[in-house]
Amino acid sequence: MDKALAGVKILDMSRVQAGPSCAQLLAFLGADVIKVEDTVGGDNTRWEQAHIDGVDSVYYTIFNNNKRAITLNLKTERGKQLFEKLVLWADVVLENFSKGVMERLGIGYSRLNEINPRVIHASIKGFGEYGPWSDFRSFEVSAQATGGAIASNGYPDLPPIPSPIGAGDSGTGLHTAIGILAALRQRDNSGEGQHMEVSMQDGIVNLMRYRLIRSLSIATPNERPGDRGGRGIPMIYPCHPGGSDDYVMIHIAGALWETVLAVIGRSELIGDERYFTEENRAERGDEVLEIVSGWTMKHDKYEAMRALAEAGVWCGAVMSPEEVLSNEHLSAREMVVDVDDPKRGTYQMIGCPVKLDKSPVEIQPAPHYSEHTDDILTEMLDVSPDELPNLRRQGVIV
Repeated sequence: MDKALAGVKILDMSRVQAGPSCAQLLAFLGADVIKVEDTVGGDNTRWEQAHIDGVDSVYYTIFNNNKRAITLNLKTERGKQLFEKLVLWADVVLENFSKGVMERLGIGYSRLNEINPRVIHASIKGFGEYGPWSDFRSFEVSAQATGGAIASNGYPDLPPIPSPIGAGDSGTGLHTAIGILAALRQRDNSGEGQHMEVSMQDGIVNLMRYRLIRSLSIATPNERPGDRGGRGIPMIYPCHPGGSDDYVMIHIAGALWETVLAVIGRSELIGDERYFTEENRAERGDEVLEIVSGWTMKHDKYEAMRALAEAGVWCGAVMSPEEVLSNEHLSAREMVVDVDDPKRGTYQMIGCPVKLDKSPVEIQPAPHYSEHTDDILTEMLDVSPDELPNLRRQGVIV
């Protein structure tokens, strides 16, 4: 069965998280992705946070499944020649270098377009390629800071805190994947490639749309919501046995309040004017917490979630990262999978969140450093096997 993106060819020059997460998602959906790395160690996530000597870090493997890997020294003439041959092959060149790096290497969009007018150059930058901050560099937390996310997270009387979810990096990767698909669709009609860019700050601002409603409508100062969602009504309730992650999230809005009361055995409060509206409940938030937690503390978080969810209440057990990796529901949906690798052994990995009936995803191991260099050069670029030793001696490849 053909994959959804079968025939789409991507050169992934990106590193760390934003670009690699984009390319990985497209690879999951069937694109042929070649990860192009330098000859001095490649993507630094290979060794950052590594916990086993000589084995790629999970920081690397978690963002690079289903790709092939080649090394090229783009500062050598031969390396650049080989790269340009790959550009002829490619539909997309993806990179997240700092502003100006591609131009200094002599492979900015004008050159890529000369080589292959159909190629799409997808560029990720911290603050984009134009604007007063475009020369500044960025990463996950600075994107959250300048996009409004950090100021919106935490408790009103404490310093703001960043979110751990990777909204700046992986969120930007998702935006870039959408842009690439749109550019490919446009090329289907025009026959021409184009340059596209995504700013990490822009991506955060886009994800902040809901949080910006109040600022756009009544322009009141931002107030961090804490665990009450900014409305004064508790959202997080303690559960048995009282451990650090033993909580359940319960959304008590509109008629859901009465449903919750029925589930927890407090039907006598249905219609009670003290709690009848959201405004009433917000004014008595501590009382609401006491009423609901009196029931949740008698149940573990999964029991509480099941009882409430089966009654139609929006809720969720507060799961630790370790619980996520062992969750039977996520396992059934192949969001947590086992990957077999002859060198790394069998290891656990995150699957693909996009489910297409006619394009099932098979998670493949992330490529080892320079794993496919010889095959790509000899099978795709007509390099003689006899030339490979010379290319290594000259530092063109590893």
